[in-house]
Amino acid sequence: MMTTSKTRAGRAWLRPAMMALAATCVAAGPAQAQAQAPSDKMVPIAIPAQPDAITLNTGPLPGAKAPESWHSQYNSVFARNVTTATLTPFLPDPAKATGAAVIVAPGGGFRTLSMENEGWDVARALAAQGVAAFVLKYRLNQTPADMPGFEKSMSAMFSAVARPARPTPEAQIAGIAPQIADSRAAFALVRSRAAGWKIDPDRIGMVGFSAGAMLTLATELAGQDAKPAFMGLIYGPLAAVKVPAGAPPLFVALAADDPFFANGGFGLIESWTAAKRPVEFHLYEQGGHGFGMYQKATTSTGWFGDFSRWLGMHGYLKPKAA
Repeated sequence: MMTTSKTRAGRAWLRPAMMALAATCVAAGPAQAQAQAPSDKMVPIAIPAQPDAITLNTGPLPGAKAPESWHSQYNSVFARNVTTATLTPFLPDPAKATGAAVIVAPGGGFRTLSMENEGWDVARALAAQGVAAFVLKYRLNQTPADMPGFEKSMSAMFSAVARPARPTPEAQIAGIAPQIADSRAAFALVRSRAAGWKIDPDRIGMVGFSAGAMLTLATELAGQDAKPAFMGLIYGPLAAVKVPAGAPPLFVALAADDPFFANGGFGLIESWTAAKRPVEFHLYEQGGHGFGMYQKATTSTGWFGDFSRWLGMHGYLKPKAA
């Protein structure tokens, strides 16, 4: 467990990264040149029915006062002030099931979650490939309960720091202890029900977007018993890390015009390569930040096809040979 002082220090280091990542819900979104489009406006909505969501055993977020709320933006839906983590299964047709599974971690700067574009839509696409998918709605840092207050807090945050320094991976990990706990609980739940869901407990990977990519990497580096079989990091930070022995295959996708992570070097790729662990890196010319499953005219839209072929190359799109 992190000590209280270490966690506070980690959060202080992590704050700049969260400022940048939070822009996915306020400034970047699908990174389209439609800043004035009506769909860019954040509109509060009722919490959608989630009958298949399974509550994880990590408990309520300590000290949380603002209740969970949702809003629409970019013709998609987002969750905010998540205080209790859940996992929603998207199981494939049994006739197509490969026995592989993926935990899907949406992004949103640890302040919101892009539940549709980076969650449900990704999970449905994976299930169509025969891969069981599980959308992780992890606990979030608290924001003002009302939408005007939320928008004001985000504006103040961005005006305070023009271009924040990137924290170290160690500091990032220290600052997201609740989210790592949620990720560990997700892996534990899927493994505990693997037989009923027709999943091989040794073939469970994770894919994350932006902040979710940060959480995916942290799950490998500090998730103890989680041990993803493979990882996909979609437009996340690429700082160098100390690669654990036996680290899983890694897939990374980023747009060269990403305003947050495209100009920080490729240390993570170099770390995986130096450790002689499998890594595939796609640097798309255009796409911005937060493209997810949005259909755009840029080649970044092809990331899911690339990821799917990569899964196939590693044998996850067919049942494991006896």
